[in-house]
Amino acid sequence: MGTVHFSLDNSICLLYYKNMETKESKAGSIACPNCDNASKRFGKHRNGLRRFRCLVCKKTFTEPHDRGFRIDDYLNDPRGQMVIRMLTEGCSIRTVERLSGIRRDTIIGLLLIAGQRCEKLMDSLRNVPATDIQMDECWNFIYCKEAHKGPENAHNDEIGDCYNWVAIDRPTKLVLAFACGRRTLDNAMELTRKVRRATSPNVRFQLTTDGLQAYIAAVDEMLLDRCDFAQLIKIYAAPREGEQRYSPAEVVEAVPVVISGNPDPDNICTSQVECQNLTMRMQLRRLTRLTNGFSKKLDNHKAAVALHFGYYNFCQLHGSLRVTPAMEAGITDHVWEVAELLL
Repeated sequence: MGTVHFSLDNSICLLYYKNMETKESKAGSIACPNCDNASKRFGKHRNGLRRFRCLVCKKTFTEPHDRGFRIDDYLNDPRGQMVIRMLTEGCSIRTVERLSGIRRDTIIGLLLIAGQRCEKLMDSLRNVPATDIQMDECWNFIYCKEAHKGPENAHNDEIGDCYNWVAIDRPTKLVLAFACGRRTLDNAMELTRKVRRATSPNVRFQLTTDGLQAYIAAVDEMLLDRCDFAQLIKIYAAPREGEQRYSPAEVVEAVPVVISGNPDPDNICTSQVECQNLTMRMQLRRLTRLTNGFSKKLDNHKAAVALHFGYYNFCQLHGSLRVTPAMEAGITDHVWEVAELLL
C-alpha cells in the first residue's frame, strides 16, 4: 500500500509541475507591446490581472484584457455630459468629483478631450460678417504667481502670469477667437490671425482694443486691410493712502485714440469684452481670485478656456439676446446640447 501511495504522490507532483510549466510557457508566449520580444511573469496588478516584464526592454505590462468603460465613453453618457455642464457653470474639479462620484483623474481626462474638440470648433469659424470687434486680455496665473517663481523656472513660460486673449463681436456677442499665454507680440499676432480667419473678407469692421502696444503691430500685420482701428487708453489714479491690496484701481479718464482707418468715435469702446472677462471669472473656477482652484498646468487651462467659449457660443442663452451668440450670428439655427458640442 505504501508503494502505491508513493507512486500516487509522484504522479500528482509530476502533474502539478507539468501544469506549472504549461502556465509559465503560456505566460512567456505574450509578446511585449513595446518591442515585441518575449516576457516573463512579474506578479499581479492591484486589479488582479497578471503582470509581465519584457526580457529585453524591461517594460512591465498587464495581460490583454477588456478595458471596459473608457473616458471617451463618458462623453456619450449622461453622467459625462453632466460633468461638462458643471465645469462650465463654475464648479471646481473636486466639487464635480463629489457631486458626480467620478474620479478627478477621469474628470480631467474628460476636460482635455472636450477642450480639444471645442478648440477645433472655435477654429472652424469662417466668414462671420462681424462689424464691431473688441479685444482684451484677462489676467490669471498658472501653478504660481509670477513673483513667486523660483530661479529655476525664471524662463519657463508655462507657469506664472497668463492672459486669456479674447476677441468678441459686439452686436452678436459671438467670441470669434481666443488665445492663452503671455502678454507678448506673438500672442497678439495669434489672436489677430484667428480673427482674420474667422471674419468675412467682404465686410469691413471696426476694431477697438486697450492701450497695449503689441496690438498696433499685430493689427498692422494681419488686419490693416479689413478694419478701422482705434484704442481706448485708460488713465488710472495713484493708489490712495490706506487702499486695500485688492481694491480696483480708479479710472480717471478713458482717451480714445484713432490708429488707422476711420472708426466711429461713438463705438470706440471695450465694455462688452470686459463684460465677457467678468463672465469668464464667474463661470471658470480657475479664474476665481483668492482661491486654490487656479490651474496647475497650462494644457488643462487651455482646455478649460476652450470649453468655456465653445459652450458660451453654442449652448448658453445670452441674457440680452434671448438666443445663443451663434444663433444671433446666423451660424446655427438652434441651441446646441452638450452632446452636439462634443461630437
